[in-house]
Amino acid sequence: MNLEDIRKYLAAYDGPEMQIMEVCGSHTAAIAKNGIPAMLSPKIRLISGPGCPVCVTPTAYVDRAIELAETPGTCLVTFGDLIRVPGSRTTLSAARGEGARVEMVYSPLDTLLLAEKHPDTAFVFAAVGFETTAPAYALLMQQITEKKITNVRLLTAMKTMPPVIDALCRGGAPVQGFLAPGHVSVVTGSRAFVPLAERYQIPFAVAGFTGEEILAAVYGIVRSYGRGRVMNFYPRVVTEEGNIRAQELISRYFVPCRAAWRGLGAIEGSGLMLRPEYAAYDAGSDGLDDDSGANRACRCGDVLTGRIRPVDCPLFGKVCTPMSPKGACMVSQEGSCFTWLSNGRRE
Repeated sequence: MNLEDIRKYLAAYDGPEMQIMEVCGSHTAAIAKNGIPAMLSPKIRLISGPGCPVCVTPTAYVDRAIELAETPGTCLVTFGDLIRVPGSRTTLSAARGEGARVEMVYSPLDTLLLAEKHPDTAFVFAAVGFETTAPAYALLMQQITEKKITNVRLLTAMKTMPPVIDALCRGGAPVQGFLAPGHVSVVTGSRAFVPLAERYQIPFAVAGFTGEEILAAVYGIVRSYGRGRVMNFYPRVVTEEGNIRAQELISRYFVPCRAAWRGLGAIEGSGLMLRPEYAAYDAGSDGLDDDSGANRACRCGDVLTGRIRPVDCPLFGKVCTPMSPKGACMVSQEGSCFTWLSNGRRE
């Protein structure tokens, strides 16, 4: 079926109502940018799940990162989005303004250059992300261990997608289909979602990031209503088995662990932590589950589970904006609240 026929079918669809959840922040942004919700029948609703790494990072982790950045002789190294995520009392950005040492980089490996230039400083990389970025953190560990670098450690808050999707389904999330994460699937392979599709008899579609690719994936999900199957609409980069070398590199340095998801609680086996033999390179990642300092009026947890839309949160667009985020979903360009507000999405 060509693109125009797909658009006509989705616009005229009059079958069972469907909520389709994307669990990738880049998909959330692409859906809004391409105006895809306006192309769909009112019986097809796209909702955003826990696909933004910083959005699901609990306040306790942010507090620990700030504590390290404020420690004399220590510098916290991170990607840009994390510095604006609220902890229980402040943000990394605000702490840096008060003298804490925070360095933003584009690659984890940039930490090695900092460590070489400043041998008397302890550098801690904030390893936040999904399966997509885990290989880069494994490469960082490979360099640290092989070169016997002593002034670099990791503060980990890595998450894995299949366990959280499993938790959403077990918890009764109102979802009839999943737009599987494209970037994650490059590493895991499409077969990572087969057990979930079969267990819950729900369709998954791996999609790319153009408007055409997303529409094709949505069409595939709608046509597969009530069937437990995984479809790959991103075959130019996603295979069934995934990137075996990346998977092996990850497992060399990390093992699955219980992980806390902001707004969702702790989920067994949904995180990655350093193997016991590399514990000396950990900067205090264990036990950072608490999220009690979050703004109690923030509804990020309900947004991430598809129970409400971002516009249904009482803070949305009022006191919570990209310039003054009260919840993690408004911080990142991949966050659902940020995307909805910046694109004027109201459906």
